[in-house]
Amino acid sequence: MAVLLAALLQVVLPEQVVRGLGPKLLVPGLEVALLAILLVANPGRITRESTLLRRLSLALIALVNLGNVVSLVELLQRLVQGHTTGKALVFASLPIWLTNVIVFGLWYWELDRGGPGARCSSRRVRPDFLFPQMTTPGSSPGWTPGFLDYLYTSFTNATAFSPTDTMPLTAAAKVLMMVQSLASLVLVAVVVSRAVNILS
Repeated sequence: MAVLLAALLQVVLPEQVVRGLGPKLLVPGLEVALLAILLVANPGRITRESTLLRRLSLALIALVNLGNVVSLVELLQRLVQGHTTGKALVFASLPIWLTNVIVFGLWYWELDRGGPGARCSSRRVRPDFLFPQMTTPGSSPGWTPGFLDYLYTSFTNATAFSPTDTMPLTAAAKVLMMVQSLASLVLVAVVVSRAVNILS
């Protein structure tokens, strides 16, 4: 559902923001095709580890991320050069920001402890994120994070520009959170400054 929502958000972006990726429906179409392959290969819950499925999952997330980065760069260029009107500005920035939240939620979900397949196995892997439920023994016996926990972490990181209740423990988690915060901060700063200029 998250990937489908991200693809839909990319479809509603104005043409001038996605033109760096070729035809408007190319990237969302590739995302849906990769998602379909993953669903056919593993139609139920992700309960097993597979190198091929993991690589396909990472490729899918990277594709969503690439599409969003290109759209962000295109939008920032248009904002700085003053080619975007007020309505187009708000219209384009919100889907890009929401896609940023979704894609980093997917990255965190796929990164933590080797991904969802590895988390379902019995072997213990060092966590990449420290959730509050992990710090209070007995509060949530047998608790493991689900996708919503990673999406929430992504949302709070994108709005606060820093971790809130979930702490990154590994270098990879810290780098991902820094990149997400930077993208969100730059988008919000440029959009707000341009919006103030338009409104004044």
